[in-house]
Amino acid sequence: MMGNMSVFIIILLIILKNETLALSFNQPKFSPTPIWNSNGITFANQSIVGEEPCAIFVNTNNTIYAANQENNSIVIWHEESVNPTNIIFGNFTRSTSLFVTSNGDIYIDDGAENGRVQRWIAETGIFVKVMNINSSCYGLFVDINDTLYCSMYDHHQVLKRSLNDAVINSNHVAAGTGSGGSESNQLYYPTGIFVDVNLDLYVADYRNDRVQLFQPGELNGITVAGSQSLNPTISLHRPTGAILDAEKYLFIVELLNHRIVRSDLSGFRCLVGCYGDGSQSNQLNEPSSLSFDHSGNMFVIDTLNSRIQKFLLMKDSFVLSFNQPKFCSTATWNSNGITLANQSIVGQYPTVIFVNTNNTIYAANQENNTIVIWQEESATPTKIIHNNFTGSDSLFVTSNGDIYINDGYKNGQVQKWIAETSTFVTVMNVNSLCAGLFVDIYDTLYCSMRDHHQVVKRPLNDAVTNSNLVAAGTGITGSSSNQLDSPCGIFVDVNLDLYVADYRNDRVQLFQSEKSNGITVAGHGSRSPIITLLRPSAIILDAEKYLFILDSSNSRIVGSGLNDFRCIVGCHGSGSQSNQLNFPFSFSFNRYRDIIVADFLNHRIQKFQLFKESCDNSSPIKSVYLSSLTPNTSIYFQDCSAFGSYYEAIQTDVTITGYYTFQVNSEMKSMYAYIYTNNFNPFKVSKNVLNHTGDSRNQGQFKLTAVLEANMKYVFVMTTSSPNITGNVSIQVFGPSYIGFNLIMNTSSVVQTIYASELTKKSSQYWRDCTSSKSYYEAIQVNAHRSGLYTFVSKSNMNTYGSIYKDYFNPSNPLGNRYSHDNNSCNQKEFRFTVALEISIIYILVVTTFTSDTVGEFSIFISGPNNVDLKNINYPPVTQKPPALFQQPNYSSELTTNSQTYSRDCQKSNYYYETIRMNVMKNGYYGLKSASSINTFGDIYKDDFNPMDPFENLLIQDYQSCADKDFTFIANLHTGTKYILVVTTLSPNITGNFSILTTGINTIILNRYGKYFILFVNH
Repeated sequence: MMGNMSVFIIILLIILKNETLALSFNQPKFSPTPIWNSNGITFANQSIVGEEPCAIFVNTNNTIYAANQENNSIVIWHEESVNPTNIIFGNFTRSTSLFVTSNGDIYIDDGAENGRVQRWIAETGIFVKVMNINSSCYGLFVDINDTLYCSMYDHHQVLKRSLNDAVINSNHVAAGTGSGGSESNQLYYPTGIFVDVNLDLYVADYRNDRVQLFQPGELNGITVAGSQSLNPTISLHRPTGAILDAEKYLFIVELLNHRIVRSDLSGFRCLVGCYGDGSQSNQLNEPSSLSFDHSGNMFVIDTLNSRIQKFLLMKDSFVLSFNQPKFCSTATWNSNGITLANQSIVGQYPTVIFVNTNNTIYAANQENNTIVIWQEESATPTKIIHNNFTGSDSLFVTSNGDIYINDGYKNGQVQKWIAETSTFVTVMNVNSLCAGLFVDIYDTLYCSMRDHHQVVKRPLNDAVTNSNLVAAGTGITGSSSNQLDSPCGIFVDVNLDLYVADYRNDRVQLFQSEKSNGITVAGHGSRSPIITLLRPSAIILDAEKYLFILDSSNSRIVGSGLNDFRCIVGCHGSGSQSNQLNFPFSFSFNRYRDIIVADFLNHRIQKFQLFKESCDNSSPIKSVYLSSLTPNTSIYFQDCSAFGSYYEAIQTDVTITGYYTFQVNSEMKSMYAYIYTNNFNPFKVSKNVLNHTGDSRNQGQFKLTAVLEANMKYVFVMTTSSPNITGNVSIQVFGPSYIGFNLIMNTSSVVQTIYASELTKKSSQYWRDCTSSKSYYEAIQVNAHRSGLYTFVSKSNMNTYGSIYKDYFNPSNPLGNRYSHDNNSCNQKEFRFTVALEISIIYILVVTTFTSDTVGEFSIFISGPNNVDLKNINYPPVTQKPPALFQQPNYSSELTTNSQTYSRDCQKSNYYYETIRMNVMKNGYYGLKSASSINTFGDIYKDDFNPMDPFENLLIQDYQSCADKDFTFIANLHTGTKYILVVTTLSPNITGNFSILTTGINTIILNRYGKYFILFVNH
């Protein structure tokens, strides 16, 4: 009998405990990706809740409580009711928070004027004081042990007291020192609070822009969101509320970001109020608190709009239409791609690729204006969709199979192919082609208008197709944080953060939701410039928000990691081999985490497969190499360096493809290391570089990581960033296989020749590259004693510009005979180029400046297999050369189908042309420039022109000298000489108007000359 009684008591205690744990508020359990309707329903307006309400509470019976500060009342109604079912008046004032317990008792803030918290007892309908305070409680909470918490906003502290304690003044500190600050034990104007069943206290630390977690008995908080958090995945701006769902995911009210955000496995995302502040149904204006009803719908106090908004839980998850894989940190892809589709399927220049979660591949064929669809396993398309769209550079496919395709180039629209009806409809009007398209989780369509330097968006549930909003960019090209320059690919994550491939700014910009100023997360101008991008055209985020970037002009894909970027595929230079890409434009992941790339100039779609074994978690194998740099070691010059360093080159071989980490330790504090593929040429150090890094902190150690492939030759080069440094070094390599090290013997030492001089006001001047102002220059004859590769590097306080010419240099025609040129390869306003010199050829190096009329000292460092002879040579100054400011046209005409024709290039016929006699009145330099809407091509002939032999008597030829559609000549012309100007076009069968503009020391008389028409016809 006693045993049965013991069991009964235990069961009774369990029941009582469970009843004690019954929560008064709703704490729903959601799927990992819940979605709420972005358009809220106004549940109560100012007439009910007063002006600028602050507090709301919804209990488990869906009874709603709100505080009306205007008439000092508590308004109560059931969710189904439009009108309040009860209004409780009291002598409290300016109440900013309330809390309701399971028995219906209401705790309400009354601290601003009366220094207390009051409790309305449901059973008796009377108010009693339950806590003495000296500040408003911006947050109230009663935990499972009947402990009352108050966040004292003005005193930077959270206090608590047990409601079972009869002494009303028995307050204890729960968090904060009482002094405002940002240390872990401090708060700065705390607001909303939440206490879970473990008695963990969460505090919305308002002015610190963070949410703090104080575990039981701990006075030092842990930042779980916002500023200084251990995992800073979101920036908060004045958080006022923080509650947890059943899975302990945080919901945060952001007052000055006017939104509600939620944490999940991959970070934070915006839930409602994601369209900026305002009074529209999808906007909030300084929300202060939120609560859930029993169904998971969200009730938000929209303070400055003086209303309560209800956001319905639409679906308990959203499904992405594209693959967003999760990778290990050592994920490696096969460098040799497989061709999935060639030109016969995707056309000559494929720009767009999309792979959905079913591994269906979508591509646009611009040649025949079709969308090509096929399963990855299929060799031929399973569907081809035809329509009248043109120049389609982008498409996006949603989960229901609808296809959004760019048709902005000529038709100014984005079209949607409806999968259910197989029909096209216009869904967006644009005034530029969309180089990128994206549909976010709330069915908002984004278009990156490349030609208008802007990203626009519109909700697809808006019936007005002209309702475009600006998502990023001002519409004016530029590199400021709020500007873009020819944006291409875009990606919008679940937080509605917009990532833009800012093509001509060589960077990737992040525009956080509703922010007009972007953050550079990769490329030029980033806070951590550890990767250099050249014309990025596409970006994708993986499941853990790591960036994958298509670096188009570098013909590669790079990926971000915890601390750096690395090359993923296309790491062997531009080309058409299986391990190369040539100006790729877009890419996508398939469901197996392989990378599918639109390889633009190779006219193909390539697939790079993920090495599954690259994420093997087994212990890495360690390989060790010991060596030293000595005065007997070979010397070379690192990229952009004017000073020689000792170096050692070691061939490395691996037997298993994978991710390898090189740990370099040395007594030398300025070590640097490079990994090259195939071979290393000390005379061309920038070629074949796979990866490189150095001891930037002078700690004597650093790490270098790279994906190495079996049966591939690699060269590891170790050197120093400063000259003449020697010492011992050890290299430990960790990876899936042992690494073989073989010292490369008889490495070449690089010889350096130095030339120093100065540009002065007495130096010769010329017009560089069709510029409108003259620049001082110096011409230096270069003679090599040994054929080979030579690198020219300048050092100067001026912004130097270097050009090298073969055989001769004509300052009157600076583009002619030019072999190579550069002005800023080293990003230090200095030029660098590497060229092959032959002993039998004379070269002319011309040193000038990027800006006109600049003078100063300069030095040229030439490194190569031997010394070179350098000699200053004088050219007559181009003092008689005219300024490149052309006057009004003095000759205008038109090429028509009646114009004479010839074979301009001796290959294609039917080039329309016109011959013009040039009469020179005075010897000197003259400029001639065409102005037209066609691609003009110009030739000047001396003495005579023979249309049957267009190279006979040719004096000077030019097409697009200044990178436009018109030609420009600068020529030294003489009186008494017969000159014939022939105006034609770059391509055959082109007609149109043109004008000739001239400038010079005197007038050039231009007259149409018809002799050659007669000769040509008679012939």
